[in-house]
Amino acid sequence: MSTPAIQALRAEHSHALELFDSLTAAEWALPSGCAGWRVQDVAQHMASTFHSIADSSSIETGSTPDVEQNAEVPVQARRDWSVEQVKAEYREWSDKGIATLAAMSQPPLADTVVPLANLGSHPLRLMGNAIAFDHYCHLRHDIGTAVPRAADLPHDPLVLEAAVEWMLAGAPQMCTEALAGCTTGVNFVFTDLHHVLYTLRPGAAGEQWQVAHGTDATLPVAVTSAHEFISWATKRTDWRGHVQLTDESAAATLDALNII
Repeated sequence: MSTPAIQALRAEHSHALELFDSLTAAEWALPSGCAGWRVQDVAQHMASTFHSIADSSSIETGSTPDVEQNAEVPVQARRDWSVEQVKAEYREWSDKGIATLAAMSQPPLADTVVPLANLGSHPLRLMGNAIAFDHYCHLRHDIGTAVPRAADLPHDPLVLEAAVEWMLAGAPQMCTEALAGCTTGVNFVFTDLHHVLYTLRPGAAGEQWQVAHGTDATLPVAVTSAHEFISWATKRTDWRGHVQLTDESAAATLDALNII
C-alpha cells in the first residue's frame, strides 16, 4: 500500500508529465527561478534525481558535501540534450524512481537512517516526502516564474503536507549553523493545512533544535500558507511578505531557515 507521501509524489509526477508535454520550444528555453537554469534544466534535474535514486551507477553524480553542487553535475552533462531527450529521461526514470521510493517507504527499509550530505541524516521513509517537495517547488516556484500555468498548478493539501513534513524534519540539520545564533522558537500555523501544526524550538544546551507536532503556547506564532512556506523557507522569497508573526523576537529564527 502506498504511503501518503508516495501518493503525493504520484500526483506531482502527473502534473509534471502534463506540463512538460504542453511546453513550447520557447518556454523550454526560458530562464527559470533557479539561477543559471533554463526551464529545460529544471526538468532535467527532476529527471536526473529519479535516475540517481533508481540507479546511481548509471548517471553522473557529484560527491561533494553540498547536494546543490552535486545536482549541477548531471544537469551540466546534459546541457546540450534536446527537449525530447529530457522528456524521455523523465518518463523512463520517474516510474523507476517512484517504485524505488515506494519500496523505501515500507518495512524493513522505512526506518533505516541514511546520511544525505548537507541535508542531514534521515529515515528512508521520508525520501518520498523529499521528492514530492522537490517537485512541488520546482514546478510552481521555479518553472512557474517563467510559465504562468506551472505557477497555477493545484495546491494539493496531500502534497503540501508531505512537503512541509520533509522541510521541518530537515530544518534543524540543514540550518544548524544559522539556528545556532537564535534563541526563540516558533509555532507554524498553515492557513491551507488547518490540521497541520508544528513547533520549532531550541534543544537543550549544546543540542540540535527540535521539531514537534502541535503548538507551544509560550512561543510566537508564524501564520503562513504551506504553499508560500515552500517559497520563503527555501529563500526564493522573503518571509516578511508572506507571514503574520505574533512576536518579532522570532524574526531571526525565520531568517535562519534555508531548506534545501
